[in-house]
Amino acid sequence: MQEISILLVEDNPKLGNTIQQELINNGYQTDLAFDGKIAESMFFKGAYQIVLLDINLPYKNGWELCKTFRETNKHVPIIMLTALGQIQDKMDAFEHGADDYIVKPFHLSELLARIKVFTKRLAKTETIEDELRKDDLVLNSKSRTVFKGGQEIKLTAKEFLLLELLLQNKGKVLSKSIIAEKVWNINFETGTNTIEVYINFLRNKIEKPFNTQIIYTKSGFGYIIKE
Repeated sequence: MQEISILLVEDNPKLGNTIQQELINNGYQTDLAFDGKIAESMFFKGAYQIVLLDINLPYKNGWELCKTFRETNKHVPIIMLTALGQIQDKMDAFEHGADDYIVKPFHLSELLARIKVFTKRLAKTETIEDELRKDDLVLNSKSRTVFKGGQEIKLTAKEFLLLELLLQNKGKVLSKSIIAEKVWNINFETGTNTIEVYINFLRNKIEKPFNTQIIYTKSGFGYIIKE
């Protein structure tokens, strides 16, 4: 696989330079932007495989950038690096198109581990089946589109990843912990209902309008799309 190119967006020069040097030492080509405008310009000029994005940035904040980057490139992994550590902050990040979320302060080893998860996914991209089906529900992993009965269903980035995971494991019950790890790359705090909320989001879009059931709940175990 070609060398991984990373765009790092961090307005703290000391922290930004430290992270950049560590990434370079680990074999990643890394460009550093200190504000939102520069980051946006670099993103559109370069071909980056991964984006590391702070939220509180001068000129253009991380929320805006994340949304713009995701609309421009549906596949590039975006990892938020921020001091905002509340559950709602994480949910907002995922809604804007982020793939992962790391709260400051963090160990560089944790960041490298998260990056490695995405580099492995990038290496496997060509081998993943593009089209996944369940009756008249069709998900295309390459075009990031979902159709039900010939009608396109608009999903958020996390809704899409959740449905994709369930379809890839059709016939298998997936626990909440597996879903949290595979879709959000984090372990949600005990007692939160984030996964249930997203399952309901999907059901409201791919089941209720069509008076059909696709996702089944196995009480105490998890969720399944049956064969």
